[in-house]
Amino acid sequence: MRPPLTPDTMWDIDFYKENGLYFYLEATEELLPNGRVRVQNYGEMIMLGGYSYLGLIGHPQINAAAQAAVTKYGTGTYGVRLLAGTLDLHNQLEERIARFKQAEAAVTFSSGYVTNLATISCLLRRGDTVICDKLNHASIVDGCLLAQAKFVRFRHNDMDHLERRLREVEGNGRILVVADAVFSMDGDIIDLPTMSRLCRQYGAYLMIDEAHSVGVIGETGHGIEEHFGMPPDCIDIKMGTLSKTIPSAGGYIAGSEQLITFLKHEARGFIFSAAVPPASAAAAKAAFDVIEAEPERIQKLQDNYNHFSDRLRQAGFDLLYTETAIVPVICGSSERGTALARYCQDRGIFVQAVGAPVVPEGLARLRACVSAAHTVEDIDYCADVIIEGGYELGILH
Repeated sequence: MRPPLTPDTMWDIDFYKENGLYFYLEATEELLPNGRVRVQNYGEMIMLGGYSYLGLIGHPQINAAAQAAVTKYGTGTYGVRLLAGTLDLHNQLEERIARFKQAEAAVTFSSGYVTNLATISCLLRRGDTVICDKLNHASIVDGCLLAQAKFVRFRHNDMDHLERRLREVEGNGRILVVADAVFSMDGDIIDLPTMSRLCRQYGAYLMIDEAHSVGVIGETGHGIEEHFGMPPDCIDIKMGTLSKTIPSAGGYIAGSEQLITFLKHEARGFIFSAAVPPASAAAAKAAFDVIEAEPERIQKLQDNYNHFSDRLRQAGFDLLYTETAIVPVICGSSERGTALARYCQDRGIFVQAVGAPVVPEGLARLRACVSAAHTVEDIDYCADVIIEGGYELGILH
């Protein structure tokens, strides 16, 4: 007799399915205008759970760039980037990213997860130290665990605790501090000015993950340095994804020429992973152009999430410290979170609940993501439904 191939899951999938609370892996059949989608078995819904913050999925200019790339290059490449897989299109995309992030150079990877995992794990050696915000994304944590360095954490966005961790570092190894710019479950923004100052003071390098900040914060959507009015060299390693605001696939690191050359020859996730497909590379390159050419999208996004957050806060919901398009609607128990999600889904709103162990017990939430594509009318409808559900389910009193 062999033990089961798979261990127990961390959440009771059967319970959620049996009680009509499972709303994951649902298939979108069609993109519709104004941030709406058609979902298999549900029909037309307002997409309040996606990452297309500027509403760029389906943008004609981006679609045309992807289609032209398939015509010119086909659907794939001849191999991994280091060998036969590099296209001139990859080089053009990386040059475009470097210009957008005001860095000397950039390198792209096959996914955002691989970007963090490969970069952190290949940079650090025994004797080095990596210091990580408690709420950093799983890809950052996994990169830290895979690295050979000493791995320590500091309390979320607590700069006093970060300074204590920096003071406690022993030896002469390199120190890397890593944090998300915008936190994917809470929507708040890292204190970059203090973090950058502390890194300079203690001789540490700084890596920031901008998966949820590019296109979202800063007057023109250029991200966290612009948001705080800081110089581009305040961050040593600039990470971002090509699958959220940028409607494509992949991830990138921008930084010094020395850093990028090192990653291209040492990062296993770059050396041994397939190149970003031509259509994805072309779409990503065009998306950076669109962000700069249509700055009104950034203002519309910021107006939308401020309006949505204001309505929910006025009704009494706890939204933690969000300042961005990620709006965590705190429900309490996981049961209440999934019940409110189902209440919304039954009324045509595509939004999902996140509970323990992904977030702490008692802080289960709806993870609402606002888009520039949403109309004010749809934003108000979503707020109305969430508020009504909050009262009906006993979350609000």
